[in-house]
Amino acid sequence: MKSPAQCALSFAALALLASGNAAAAAKGELPEEIVVTAARYPLPALDLAGNTTRIGSEAIALLNAAHIHELGTQIPGTWISRGSGQEHLTAMRSPVLTGPGSCGSFLILEDGVASRPTGFCNVNELFELPSEQAMAVEAIRGPASALYGSNAVHGTINVLLPEPGDRELAVSGETGPDDYYRGMVLGNLPGGTGDNAGLVGGLLFDHDGGFRDESDYRQAKGFLKYANNLDAGRLELGFSGNLLNQNTAGFIVGEDAYQNEAIRVTNANPESYRNANSQRLRARWQPSADEAGSSWEVLAFLRRSDMDFLQHFLPGQPVEKNGQTSGGVTVLNYATLGSARITAGLDLEVANGWLEEFQENPETGTPPRPEGQHYDYSAWQWLASPYAQAELPLTGRLTLVGGLRLEWLRYDYDNRMLDGTTRDDGTPCTPTCLFNRPADRSDSFTNLAPNIGLLFRPGDDTTVYATWRRGFRAPQAAELYRLQAAQNVADLNSEEIDSLELGWRWQSARLQVEAVAYTMRKDNYILQDSDRFNVSDGASEHQGVELGLEASSELGFYASLAGSWSRQTYAFNASTPGEIIKSGNDIDTAPATLGSLRLGWKRDPWLAQAEWVHQGGYFLTAQENQKYPGHDLLNVIAAWSFTPAWTATVRVNNVTDTLYADRADFAFGNYRYFPGRERATFVELAWRLQ
Repeated sequence: MKSPAQCALSFAALALLASGNAAAAAKGELPEEIVVTAARYPLPALDLAGNTTRIGSEAIALLNAAHIHELGTQIPGTWISRGSGQEHLTAMRSPVLTGPGSCGSFLILEDGVASRPTGFCNVNELFELPSEQAMAVEAIRGPASALYGSNAVHGTINVLLPEPGDRELAVSGETGPDDYYRGMVLGNLPGGTGDNAGLVGGLLFDHDGGFRDESDYRQAKGFLKYANNLDAGRLELGFSGNLLNQNTAGFIVGEDAYQNEAIRVTNANPESYRNANSQRLRARWQPSADEAGSSWEVLAFLRRSDMDFLQHFLPGQPVEKNGQTSGGVTVLNYATLGSARITAGLDLEVANGWLEEFQENPETGTPPRPEGQHYDYSAWQWLASPYAQAELPLTGRLTLVGGLRLEWLRYDYDNRMLDGTTRDDGTPCTPTCLFNRPADRSDSFTNLAPNIGLLFRPGDDTTVYATWRRGFRAPQAAELYRLQAAQNVADLNSEEIDSLELGWRWQSARLQVEAVAYTMRKDNYILQDSDRFNVSDGASEHQGVELGLEASSELGFYASLAGSWSRQTYAFNASTPGEIIKSGNDIDTAPATLGSLRLGWKRDPWLAQAEWVHQGGYFLTAQENQKYPGHDLLNVIAAWSFTPAWTATVRVNNVTDTLYADRADFAFGNYRYFPGRERATFVELAWRLQ
């Protein structure tokens, strides 16, 4: 069997063969990669001391992903695991995280603004963003720099919406199996003064009947963006929102049940549902520069969301309702001081969030999960965070990058029901009820996060870098105030991760390569065991290598690769009601290998692409007793532009009709799976006028 490194080299060689003559200078060259998320301003990727992945609008439109999981396979070291409907869990240089800490470990941005307030994230928040119509999606693996704060622990994903200025009207419709259909419209109308001015907006509606019983969903997303260049500066206004109503299919149960064609389409929880909506409003003001080498940016935002869903994955199946309203402002200054470039900023944020959990079903489990109200609380959040980062050229080819962020976060918590571990009527459980409701209180957390790196340019087309970064996140409100009986709020500290990363990037007209090696350690880790009991004050270690590649040919052939090998291990010992955790054991739901390879050919009016997606096997418990073997999938796309305005596209997912699991789990003594969809064909007809 080949080692992971040998496999990666084989994938790269195959991609190079498909790319044709990499030295050719004719049409079909790759554009210079410009990224915006990592530095908060447009920057050539070769000038970046750190990793980044950018998925452009053409790749997003070609894929037209029905679920964000399909887009995530194009990011090395990333697995956005698909649940039922639009549900998902994220892993970036990490295992798939569930329960406390699962969402707060990833910073999700929309046009550079966090989609949720600090402390009130949701594991499924990527479904709120209109990524299907994005101009680009950028990802940073591992902790971000001082320019981003809490939650940028294991990774950052930024959905960049289209800019106004180019006259365009696009309409598309798509249909597929199980009553799947989708309609999208995008309009871009230039206007105002100067470049990139005008109005752009998009709208999406889709419906999926689901390949499993009672698993349909209806979804709508939209955005609107206005920009104009005024005498005093540039003004941008943006709005986006989503609405989701779905009937949720729960796990199928039993060892290897995902391979049973009769069981995999069933739904033991037909009563499950998820209803969610969110809205976000942004205003960006860039005053005209008063002096050379200095510019300002002020970004204000408002957000709200609410959600109502049945927790089918828990004994007793309680209903959770939650919501938040939040707002804030970011002030940035970009300046030069001698040969150094400095970015300094201040983030201010305030939020009010609430959560209720109610169980109608009779008492279950040990510790008991009684019927009635489990939690009912609200919390105010206050955040202030100054930060700065500098880029200082040491020589003509060597640059020092350093940054520092100070972040202060405060919660004011109000318990709206009985304190303690009793039932909602005050009667005790025997043994003690699972739920622990703290009395009203205030909590504050202060974190300091430095980063330092060196960027070396041995040639015009090559970058070598080394970085050390610290990421952090204060405990989420749900971790502090949705406690279990064995927990104490005073035991919870901010999670911290230290990351050392070495990278190499090379770009030419025909080939772009990024190779990265990293090692990380995380402390104050909050997790859940296989029976969903909370574990506080954990530690973990993470090592891996990643490879990203883009290649093209004058003959129209192209290739891209996203591959990774990693090991995620516990770095502490613990005995919980659900399992025994040993330092050095692999963390559950953490595949060692992830990869995708796309080989295609494009010559107007035709396009054809084949995609291989690989997911390695992984353990399902901390004891390493149960395992999912992994899977490999083949997807193909063919497109025909039969007129300059009209394009027909056929997508076939899982061509080989493989029986696999989108995610495997072992909990409450049972193997549990979200089965993956069998072979599915989607047909799209699109019209575009420019």
